[in-house]
Amino acid sequence: MSKITGGQIAAEALRDKGVKQIFTLSGGHISPIYKYLKEFNITLFDTRHEQNAVFMAEAYGRMTREPGIAMVTAGPGFTNALSAIANAFMANSPLVLISGCVGVESVEKLDLQDMRQAPVIEPMVKKALVCHTTERVAEFIDMAYRISITGRPGPVYLELPVDILKREVENDTVKRLNNLTQSSPADSEQAEQLIDMLEEAKKPIIIAGSGAWYSDAGEELVEFVEKTGIPAFTMAGGRGVIPDTHPLCFESASAIRPGAALAANMGTDLVLFLGSRLSLMFIFGDIFPKETKFIQVDIHPDEIGRNRNIDLGILSDIKGLLKICNRRIDERANADKLQSRFKEWVDAVKAADADSKKQSQPLWESENTPIHPMRLAREVNRFMNREDDIVIADGGDTQIWMGMTRTVVKPGTYMDSGLYGCLAVGLSYTNTAKYLNPESRVCLIIGDGSTGFNFMEFETAIRKNLPIVVVISNDLGWGMIRHSQELAFGEAIEDGTFIGTVPYHRLVEELGGKGFFVEKPEDIAPALEEAFACGKTACINVMTDPTTVSPGSVALANLGTYSA
Repeated sequence: MSKITGGQIAAEALRDKGVKQIFTLSGGHISPIYKYLKEFNITLFDTRHEQNAVFMAEAYGRMTREPGIAMVTAGPGFTNALSAIANAFMANSPLVLISGCVGVESVEKLDLQDMRQAPVIEPMVKKALVCHTTERVAEFIDMAYRISITGRPGPVYLELPVDILKREVENDTVKRLNNLTQSSPADSEQAEQLIDMLEEAKKPIIIAGSGAWYSDAGEELVEFVEKTGIPAFTMAGGRGVIPDTHPLCFESASAIRPGAALAANMGTDLVLFLGSRLSLMFIFGDIFPKETKFIQVDIHPDEIGRNRNIDLGILSDIKGLLKICNRRIDERANADKLQSRFKEWVDAVKAADADSKKQSQPLWESENTPIHPMRLAREVNRFMNREDDIVIADGGDTQIWMGMTRTVVKPGTYMDSGLYGCLAVGLSYTNTAKYLNPESRVCLIIGDGSTGFNFMEFETAIRKNLPIVVVISNDLGWGMIRHSQELAFGEAIEDGTFIGTVPYHRLVEELGGKGFFVEKPEDIAPALEEAFACGKTACINVMTDPTTVSPGSVALANLGTYSA
């Protein structure tokens, strides 16, 4: 009988799952898997830090709605991955982190890079799995992959001890499983209740979050909005599920974004909350009037009723429920009735949208130098105007300014760190986006502080021939922290908030990319044009006003004091 190693079993199981690439940084404890991946045409995309390998896998999961696969070595490789795993967990991003570890026979012998890894990561993942039997390696990979994408997506950890990977076993003793479950649970009776509540409302709004994107509910959502005539907003991974340019879409549901969100959130009498979370972004639900009726639809029961009493909680896939709702509206022949009922409310939302944006126009069009970061965000947004353009935002204030500005017309084309607020996601997300979409223009807008975390991922982009464009909003330091300290303490603590002028563009040129330095607002667009035309990894270092205070800085100054 033929023999097979655990490393080969792992590689075969990944191939059988359709895995085409693994984001990784090499190490001795995972080399037994590396040995066989080329044989199965699985690409190893190597980064300069394990954190970036996991960030790339997370971005892959967000953009494809399939689990991204990251692989790291034991000990320091594992601990380097933890921040990225925590970010993925908070963002519900599907990925599988495979980590090597010390051999089962070497536990507590003080072997190289020995530590108890699974207990550390268990609170940060959907499931932490440890395989101690070579014959079951494929079974555990199948389990990890399936869990990461079933129900509410999220990261799964799989630990494979190095001696389990090196061990040879008889081929016919290997347990090989390859399962995936697909379901769109929805309740027809609750769909009827939902429509009944809409018919009684006068000022309803729809807020669609990541659950709408992961269930691929875009077509159904647009149909539902058009049948009902209800104003729609999107949030987090749901941005673009209904295009911002749709006449009934009023862009982000974030109250700090110029537009209709604040007025609509505070003026609504019914919220249809689809696959989103009642987090800080909604003041933990308190932004909506207490008397407002609330319908919450989510695939995960823990989210329903978090922070607020719910009038109708529906445990459901978003796509499945909207399909039933659209069909029932047709059967009840009440689309015209709904649309006419909400026309006055839609007009009020449109007026609020126009008025709020008018107030922000001077910032978007500011001619000041140093450049106002809202002007920089507006220039990036204007330039990245193709449907397939992809924009990533990273940093503290920088992410806020871009989130207040970006027009998203296609889902999966705008990303930031999300609720965990993890800095340094940008270069990894951007490299992933370009790797997956080589024909699309991909632009990262990032703060100068965040740039320093994982700067060598510029080298990764250059080495992998990924012509991304990175725009640095350079306010000379940690702007969000600086301004929040000024608001909270009356002054900023210079140590820890001031960096100074760093020639990031020159550093990128030394690595083999193209660099640009911009100090005037009228030079931003020409720099973007030249950067995308050069065909290289490019960095545009833009000097922005260090005195501007974002709504994020105000929120940070009030951290921990939300309650009256």
